[in-house]
Amino acid sequence: MLPNYFDEPVAARYDDSDDGPFDPAVVERTVDVLAELADGRPALELAIGTGRVGLPLSRRGVAVSGIELSEAMLARLRAKPGGADIPVAVGDMAEVRVPGEFGLVYLVFNTIGNLTTQDAQVRCFENAAAHLAPGGLFLVEVGVPSLQRLPVGERYVVFQHGDDHVGIDEYDVVSQWMASHHYLRGEGDRWTRSSGPFRYVWPSELDLMARIAGMVPLHRWADWDRSEFTATSPSHVSVWQKA
Repeated sequence: MLPNYFDEPVAARYDDSDDGPFDPAVVERTVDVLAELADGRPALELAIGTGRVGLPLSRRGVAVSGIELSEAMLARLRAKPGGADIPVAVGDMAEVRVPGEFGLVYLVFNTIGNLTTQDAQVRCFENAAAHLAPGGLFLVEVGVPSLQRLPVGERYVVFQHGDDHVGIDEYDVVSQWMASHHYLRGEGDRWTRSSGPFRYVWPSELDLMARIAGMVPLHRWADWDRSEFTATSPSHVSVWQKA
């Protein structure tokens, strides 16, 4: 069973931020793209979480289903308006099957990296393809590894340094293992740390995983605004089509 790093302490504060991917304007752009790609067909969100994306997409009239490992995250989805109406299977997104055939399967906000082996990531692509109707689309949003910022022989890159949050990414360039370490200031100036492991993955590697799963590249954008992906893009939104 995949380890659950999104249990109650994480789930309790997951929706507190309104920055980055949680910014309502960013969510709106995300849902715009997903609704267009779904094109009236059912959609499946892998790692649906608290419904940050799935709920507004369902309000656009898309029939959304989900897979989610964390029951604590799922409880927050269920507590939101409309959350009880979305069918969600509990389990590993690389293994669990849900009923039906989908025009779109999607996986957002670096979540492919929560699968910490190459084999698990390949199985995720294969599971996505197994849920797709012929011609259906699989979308992944994920960051590009920041190795250009990593000095030779070093392991750590600071990605956030604020009064209340310090974020540090740790890299192992041999195994493609990484971890994001978050130091958060709480009441009484007390700092707490949370860390989560990932496996970083290159765009070309994702293309090969898609090929293994019987899918071909369709789009690669730098962001949800569909801007051009370049050598300096910090992330990408990629779409593959089931052959």
